[in-house]
Amino acid sequence: MENFVFYNPTKLIFGKDQLKSLSDEIPSHVHNVMLVYGGGSIKRNGLYDNVVNKLKELNVSISELSGVEPNPRLKTVRRGVEICKENNVDFILAVGGGSVIDATKTIATAAKYDGDAWDLVTRKAAPADAIPFGTVLTLAATGSEMNAGSVITNWETNEKYGWGAPPFTNPSFSILDPTNTMSVPRDQTIYGIVDMMSHIFEQYFHQPTNAPVQDRMAEGVLRTVIETAPKLLEDLESYEHRETILYAGTIALNGMLQMGYRGDWATHNIEHAVSAVYDIPHAGGLAILFPNWMKHNLDHNVDRFKQLAIRVFDVNPEGKEDREVALEGIEQLQAFWASLGAPTTLADYDIGDDQFDLIVDRAMKRGPFGNFKQLQDEDVQQILAMSK
Repeated sequence: MENFVFYNPTKLIFGKDQLKSLSDEIPSHVHNVMLVYGGGSIKRNGLYDNVVNKLKELNVSISELSGVEPNPRLKTVRRGVEICKENNVDFILAVGGGSVIDATKTIATAAKYDGDAWDLVTRKAAPADAIPFGTVLTLAATGSEMNAGSVITNWETNEKYGWGAPPFTNPSFSILDPTNTMSVPRDQTIYGIVDMMSHIFEQYFHQPTNAPVQDRMAEGVLRTVIETAPKLLEDLESYEHRETILYAGTIALNGMLQMGYRGDWATHNIEHAVSAVYDIPHAGGLAILFPNWMKHNLDHNVDRFKQLAIRVFDVNPEGKEDREVALEGIEQLQAFWASLGAPTTLADYDIGDDQFDLIVDRAMKRGPFGNFKQLQDEDVQQILAMSK
């Protein structure tokens, strides 16, 4: 494995009724808090009132940014920056899923930057400061609650990029109560499961050869998600299953599984390009693209795919060629996601090949990509064609 330094400054507060910790986590010198959230779900389930009541106990001024979209928009980030500057916001609280947290990360840094937020997302500039922020998570999916990453969409230019600038974009704390995820509908629950599994796959496919501990950790989380997901979908209000999936989503992308190597992240880059053009659910795109990325790159390192097939999907290798075993594992992944109700082709979102050139252009904006197997524009074209 490669040399590494691991540091995660986010305080994770996990379990039932942990919202009671909120008052203790917001610094005493804070006077103006901006509350960031998405649609009306946190108002319907009572979480909004609980959070506001906790903030009122601190005698702080509260401003709000509501309506953060899935695939959060640059225009929403800009609106949040304006609110921060107008109200002298000195702490931001994100209450929601990954999109809300991603938007908050960019707002927190852009509010301390003289230029436009898009400069930070496109890495034309680097933040030198940020408004501190915390999160109250309501959706098990992205892992944004315990990492520095953020993904923002510029709908006007059909561009969507991931970026991050630790420690400025790391939450100071994240409160995870599985109870707050029980009202998540079935389709969003499925997308969350696909998303967290995809994060692990992105890390699992790497170049260093001596990472047995990391491999087993990743495989263990994958197997646990695979075992738990069908049970959760049969009982969406199961605290036990929500708890397991919630924790898995955090572990999947808080840096613990990627110590000592760099993951691939090519599939995420392709999906960002697809959803920048078509605005489909991020995890829906991943469910379609990832098995086809695997098939496209199968011969680059058959042993890696074979190991995944045997250890995670229990493929029996007896009497089979290595490639056959590897391919069977990929097909089992595709079948598993389909059994949950995830899409399997771009046609499921009425996407044809008429915009493939634009998608490829957006995916290649920063040049060839992928740390497991570097992709060129023709590779992206082929993966998209396989995904039709």
